[in-house]
Amino acid sequence: MTGEKQGAPLVFLAAVLYSIGGLCIKVIPWNGMSINGGRTAIALVVIGAYLLWTRHPLKWNRWVALGAVSVFGATALFSLANKMTTAANAIVLQFTAPIFVMLFSALFFRKKPRRLDLTACAVVFAGVLFFFVDSLSAGGGLGNLLALLSGISYAGVFLMNELPDGDAISSVFWGDALSALAGLPFLLGETEFSSTAMTSLLVLGVFQVGVSYVLLCIGLRTTPPVTASLLSGIEPVLNPVLVALFYHEAVGPFALAGVVIVVVGVVGYSVLTGLRGSRERTRERIAK
Repeated sequence: MTGEKQGAPLVFLAAVLYSIGGLCIKVIPWNGMSINGGRTAIALVVIGAYLLWTRHPLKWNRWVALGAVSVFGATALFSLANKMTTAANAIVLQFTAPIFVMLFSALFFRKKPRRLDLTACAVVFAGVLFFFVDSLSAGGGLGNLLALLSGISYAGVFLMNELPDGDAISSVFWGDALSALAGLPFLLGETEFSSTAMTSLLVLGVFQVGVSYVLLCIGLRTTPPVTASLLSGIEPVLNPVLVALFYHEAVGPFALAGVVIVVVGVVGYSVLTGLRGSRERTRERIAK
């Protein structure tokens, strides 16, 4: 298997794990910053254990710091946005990330997006919008702005390995540390600590943040940022689908159509990218 073929499934699995957030956050009676602070504090243990197990040195420089700010912004801004606008608005606006990945790649790394990348981005983004066609609202202006900023920060997460002296897993560690510190004052103000809430927080910290970010960092080593950001398109659709399945919230025909569009877009993009890579390798072998 090529590096990209090995990395892409890990990125996809990371997005699937991240999508369980809706299930757990729903049963925790805290504000967004408290939940984000608690889950990232737990995730620090998971990521720290991974660093020790792999003997990966924890790095710090301006590029690692830039990645850490991206991680912090992606989680904290999204948590705040969810309290100020609809969850649908927040998810849709955060998933502008692939567009910003392409924009930043072109501006700062001189990487022109392929036609396939642009087409897949349009299809997947259209599917997400289609999924939330009944629930998008014009209200919550500040929340919508914060959600859009979280999308810009999320784009930075996918570009962590592209930075000159960046180190993705170190950026995630420091970003989660910053999130935990920022959420601590809010967490200290909470009064409800039921077993359901604490179990849900543990699942969020271990799997939805900790394990998912480890998988994402490993996957990003061999998966181009644009590809990774598009593969993550399954998360904003799978999240409310899981909530509907487990909490019996109705899913309308537009939502189901959106699921199909996103899944077909992501799978089709992956297949076409794989075929294109196979043809390029075949041409290289013939040329030799």
